[in-house]
Amino acid sequence: MRNLVVALAMCFSTASLAQEAARPVVSVIVDTADGIPLSYTGIVVAKTEVNLGFPMIGTVAARPVDVGAVVARGDELAQLSNEDLSSDLRSAEAGVIVAKAQLRSASSARDRIKQLAEKGVASASQLEDVERALVSAEARLEQAQASKASAQDMLDLATLTAPFDGVVTETLAEAGATLSAGQTVLRLADVGEREVVIDVSDEDAGLLARGDRFSVRLLANETVAAEAVLTRIDPVAERNTRTQRLHLELEDPSAAFRLGALARVEPARGIDERFAVPASALLDPPAVWVVDRTGNTVERRSVTVEESNDELAIIASGLKVGDEVIIKGVQSLEQGQVVGPRVSQ
Repeated sequence: MRNLVVALAMCFSTASLAQEAARPVVSVIVDTADGIPLSYTGIVVAKTEVNLGFPMIGTVAARPVDVGAVVARGDELAQLSNEDLSSDLRSAEAGVIVAKAQLRSASSARDRIKQLAEKGVASASQLEDVERALVSAEARLEQAQASKASAQDMLDLATLTAPFDGVVTETLAEAGATLSAGQTVLRLADVGEREVVIDVSDEDAGLLARGDRFSVRLLANETVAAEAVLTRIDPVAERNTRTQRLHLELEDPSAAFRLGALARVEPARGIDERFAVPASALLDPPAVWVVDRTGNTVERRSVTVEESNDELAIIASGLKVGDEVIIKGVQSLEQGQVVGPRVSQ
């Protein structure tokens, strides 16, 4: 009996020593909130927004619209002082009238000399002279008409009109201001196509790609929702915050998605479909070490990696909520190895 007690004591002692010898591990408990945020705050903006101005020097005579004005294509947005331009047009119109009169006179003269030449009264040289005069008169008329068209175009350009249905988002010149050619008078946003922009870290941007889908809800009223697709990631990070801007095109949004509204943006995929773990946990081929705490042993489990960068890996399959994944020293582990407790990094 005594020998049995001693043997059992030795077994427990050996197990205790083995447990004490098992190395502690640095690990994470898998949860959908680990690694990257599941939602962002974005702003509803117009997909197309343009700066509008005049292609000439001038003084602003009127600007009948202000910030927030909703305009239709062709509506007047601003007007330059056009007294000189109107005078130029009247002068050009007068030039056309004179050129037409000269052409009629030259045409009549040619017809008379031609008739006389046919009767042998006028010489061939006289006929040539009047024909040259007629050609010159025709050229002067064309020139005068071109001058009139140019003057009319300049007068038309003195009126700034909306190139599409939109809303004025910013005004940069008031009535009375003198402008240089091309100077911006106002900004116009196209209300037809809207998108949501969000700013994310370089790490988060690296986990996303064009075509990824998102759900968007207004912060002011989360019952108002729409679907969106990632269409563009700005190639240059913002200098001060080091964030990158993502552009998400809204699909068939309601009128409630007004320009400037704040929105909550979340990946359209279900929250149980993917998990984020540190990239240091990955093995090659894709797998991770999962700790079974019933026996404190490790199991190599194959996983499917959806996206990854130097910091994080998004696991599409192979893990479930509550799994303990080792994230450091993964290359030195063996299948079924006994490990110690979790420790902080």
